[in-house]
Amino acid sequence: MTRPFRRITLYLPGFDPFPARRYREIYRREAAAQAAISGYRITVTCDGTAAWDISAEFSEGAAEGRVEVLVWHDLVRDSMRHGILATYLQLLRTAWTYMASGALFQMMRLRRGPLLAGLYPVAMLIAQLLIALALAAGVARTLPGWWGLAGIAVATAVLALFRRADRRLYAYYLMHDYAFAAHLDGAYPPALEARLARFTDRLAGALAGDVDEVLLVGHSSGAAMAVSVMADLIRAGRVPANGPALALLTLGQVVPMLSFLPRAKRLRGDLAFLSEQPGIFWLDVSAPGDACCFALCDPVAVSGAAGPGQIWPLVISAAFSRTLSPERRRAMRHRWLRRHFQYLHAFDRPADYDYFAITAGPLTLARRFATRAPSPGVIRRAAS
Repeated sequence: MTRPFRRITLYLPGFDPFPARRYREIYRREAAAQAAISGYRITVTCDGTAAWDISAEFSEGAAEGRVEVLVWHDLVRDSMRHGILATYLQLLRTAWTYMASGALFQMMRLRRGPLLAGLYPVAMLIAQLLIALALAAGVARTLPGWWGLAGIAVATAVLALFRRADRRLYAYYLMHDYAFAAHLDGAYPPALEARLARFTDRLAGALAGDVDEVLLVGHSSGAAMAVSVMADLIRAGRVPANGPALALLTLGQVVPMLSFLPRAKRLRGDLAFLSEQPGIFWLDVSAPGDACCFALCDPVAVSGAAGPGQIWPLVISAAFSRTLSPERRRAMRHRWLRRHFQYLHAFDRPADYDYFAITAGPLTLARRFATRAPSPGVIRRAAS
């Protein structure tokens, strides 16, 4: 009897304060939905909060695998523990960083969607402040003897209410996200560098296992970190000569948000290095329907890091307009953050991009997309 295909998938999330079990539950739910639509079988077995096992039956054969989340949500939470005043100071510093460096205007040349997503928390936080000040002024006029204390109390209370409502508004969440990237003008903070070193060790450990493929997946801002992890691994000579196939899958990337900043030399170097490595397969998937990513932008080329030997990534579109039914698209019309996570969900009109076939199926990423051409409209002009 032929041994099932075996894979280890390491998933690196974006800026997300929620624990790994969130991704475990998304995978379990959406894998079942995609299997029912596409006609294959996937069984998901959970033995921990940050990992789960998979067994699957596809028309091409059987497969077994394990998915592990590379955890850094604790660093995200630490970066989000700023009070209201500190967040407004972050707003000023982050806006100055992106404007003074020219990164904001460079990103405008690529896609309007991410720019609007970046301006949203700025506009929302300013609007909240103006509302708080207007209500404080109104109260002060009615209490002339106590206008100072009353105004401060009202403004503070209103801003606190907006802060509590951020699970729906996402203004503070997105502001902390952009501030995290801009904090060191594009350089990785020391705590994150230490975590990336741990991720590189885990990737090296996976390559030493008895598997057919090791797949590193980076979503959103996790895509940039996945590039650095893969580059560090290869530079250090930690890829075994006769080991498993090694592949990188980046989803909904926002690489320019970091790589366009002046001190992102580490990331730009990693992009240039990785794009010329023949021993890997790198697939980049985005969609114009995802306003939170730099859709169909070659992250290497637009960052000004492409050299004459560039062979990666293969940039394709998840094409939400074709792979999701009109009913599904209408249901997500005003849920732009949910669309940003669609890459990890089931498609009711699936095409060649299928997250569950990629992570649970019996074909390597290189074999699955061996004959796939880049999607039309890929942007490769250097904007940084």
